[in-house]
Amino acid sequence: MAAAAGGEREEWRRGRAEAAAAHAAAAERARTAEAERARALLGAFVAEVRRRGVAPVPLRARVGGGRARTGAHGWYLRRDESLAVAVDGAFHVLTVPGGLRERLLGVRLVASDPPLQVGRGARDGESVELAELLRRRLADLDGGEPARGG
Repeated sequence: MAAAAGGEREEWRRGRAEAAAAHAAAAERARTAEAERARALLGAFVAEVRRRGVAPVPLRARVGGGRARTGAHGWYLRRDESLAVAVDGAFHVLTVPGGLRERLLGVRLVASDPPLQVGRGARDGESVELAELLRRRLADLDGGEPARGG
């Protein structure tokens, strides 16, 4: 009888593990689909700013209380210059770890998967849909704001 109970527990554990794996796979598929939709929005934004003749600017990252060169060019998406899209459409979070060395020598940016909801989980008023953020950025450019601010 104890062997039967042990077999049931093992079957239950296996079922839970399979359910957890299926849930994780579904979450990964959703994240990938979201990133692809967001990449399409960023690609359209890059095409539009190029069509408008807005030149890309050198992107600088926040590092240890200062700024650092990145070697990348693109357009800032937020006024605080914490997010940007590079000329190739890559999405970058411009806050990177480091200190004086990185500030002096610069940093290499690594593209992030873009979210459809920027600032998800942030304080009220700091979260915005990517489509709305890009629309606002284009409106700022229409108003004559330089490409730096976002």
